[in-house]
Amino acid sequence: MIIYRKAPHLRIERFGVPAPPFWPACTIAPYSSRRATPVSIDYLDLRAGAAEKLEVVVCENVREELERATLRQRLGGPALIDATGIAERVFSRGGEALRFCESEGTAAIHLVSTEGSLPESVPPGTIVVLAAWPPDRELLLPLAQEAAARELAWGIAVPVVYPITTDLATLGGLAAMAKGSGCRFLAAVPVEIEAVAKQAIVRMMNIAEGDDAYNLLFHSDLEPIHTATERHIAALASEIGIADFVVPPRWERRSNWNAAVLLTLIATRMLAMGHEVELASTLSRSARIIATLDKPIDRIAEAASLAIIEGLDEISVDLLTEWIGTGRSAFADAIGRQWRLRRDHGISEVVSAG
Repeated sequence: MIIYRKAPHLRIERFGVPAPPFWPACTIAPYSSRRATPVSIDYLDLRAGAAEKLEVVVCENVREELERATLRQRLGGPALIDATGIAERVFSRGGEALRFCESEGTAAIHLVSTEGSLPESVPPGTIVVLAAWPPDRELLLPLAQEAAARELAWGIAVPVVYPITTDLATLGGLAAMAKGSGCRFLAAVPVEIEAVAKQAIVRMMNIAEGDDAYNLLFHSDLEPIHTATERHIAALASEIGIADFVVPPRWERRSNWNAAVLLTLIATRMLAMGHEVELASTLSRSARIIATLDKPIDRIAEAASLAIIEGLDEISVDLLTEWIGTGRSAFADAIGRQWRLRRDHGISEVVSAG
């Protein structure tokens, strides 16, 4: 049971550095965090929770609240608008936030989910993310088809929740949906599963106590299978020729924020693989330096060298210099190839469009 209550409630949070999986400089949430049953994903805290009865707070006047919140400080871009769940289909508060971002010239990442709806108007430069939760193909496919028909810049994000979205057949179906549809990325969203959510999953899937799935869910460390699933999703994305991470708005620009995203993406994957952990930590520090730098790095590179930036390590200097010049980085590509690993022993399968 879900009860909706209107109130002057709008969550806005700002960040100094980008963080996976959505890389926002700020987040806008016109609804309270939990808004679905039986398992609800909080995409800002990256947690899966559950409740039999929910009271969802709906912001009464989004524009008024945003105007008040930005009197002294403008919204930083990109802004992540959390418009997931059925609430968006009913109230369209995420769409209101998106229109405010357009009026402010702020690039936005508009996040909707399987049971929600796309905004009526999508400004140029907006990235629309379809969160595949629940991973119901019959519900998600119309949204994907609408996004493709409207020629939106869109992609699919998969919350990794054992055993629902770690199933290889389910992931293969999502990849098939993405293939040839104009989808720009297929990306994993790692989430922590709360105990109450695990109980709800057991009831949803009729998992008996003592089954392997039950023991793994409650008595084992889920991180290895979740990480393996993230890598599998990345491999599926690569096989169909799309990005394996949520591509930020205006990704083609050589901005400081995008440079920090690139470094953080590399570092996050290296840490997850346990590959050169010290170097990964160094790249993370460099990402923070770049994100908070006053001067644009492309102008620094044009006038002199990125090596003059205090605290920036040599590898970051080299890979960012290459990225500014060509739009790619050999080091980033090498880490990406290592990261992409199918769970079915690397068997390459051509994903059918069926």
